[in-house]
Amino acid sequence: MEIIILATPADVARTAADVIEQQVRLGPSVLGLATGSTPLGTYRELIERHRKYRLSFNQTQAFLLDEYVGLPTAHPQSYHSVIRADFTGSVDFRPGSVHGLNGMAGDAEAETAEYEGHIAAAGGIDVQLLGIGADGHLGFNEPMSSMSSRTRIKTLTRQTRQDNARFFTHVDDVPNHVLTQGLGTIREARHLLLLATGRAKAEAVAAAVEGPVAASCPASALQLHPHVSVLVDEAAASQLAHREYYSDTYGRKPAWQGL
Repeated sequence: MEIIILATPADVARTAADVIEQQVRLGPSVLGLATGSTPLGTYRELIERHRKYRLSFNQTQAFLLDEYVGLPTAHPQSYHSVIRADFTGSVDFRPGSVHGLNGMAGDAEAETAEYEGHIAAAGGIDVQLLGIGADGHLGFNEPMSSMSSRTRIKTLTRQTRQDNARFFTHVDDVPNHVLTQGLGTIREARHLLLLATGRAKAEAVAAAVEGPVAASCPASALQLHPHVSVLVDEAAASQLAHREYYSDTYGRKPAWQGL
């Protein structure tokens, strides 16, 4: 796990976009996409590079982390709609190359098993973009989720529903259940790219990267992965005990090594 402390959220977005651009320019690629506020800067940066520098996604497939149960695809807060508005609708993904879970599926178990199969059939995910919740949740894997969990249905905590209420008219409109990739599924991606900005994420970041690997902080499961880049701004890094070490090693990293 490499911890990279950057000055501002804009620096985090640019660095994350560099990683994704490098992967996409290699040729056919599979990305894992997250929704929420944290990756928006990265998506805006990628859209700009698509428009100005011919960064093409027409050989790329993408898989979404999660979806609300009970929201049709056309609902403005379904993650199908959100990712299209925030990113994929503004670049050149081919029709049918952006995959998401069906929140209206009558059989959630069958839907999640099929989704796992689609990821495997695509060859697995090359770069998985991730955010982290204030309680350490990853995707919608809430605290006490199994470290080896697969894509499945989950019940949202009261805190997560309150956190997401800003996207809905009222907290009561936030669905109680979601379909989400599990921690075991997420850890099968070849490169995990965790972004965090702002002081509100500082405690969760410290627990995830410096605390014990524990179900109480689902994001701590990333410590078990061989290739994780954690990109944080100064505010999100404020509770890290080893900030000087992270900054020193990143500052002296060989340019050829990359992320």
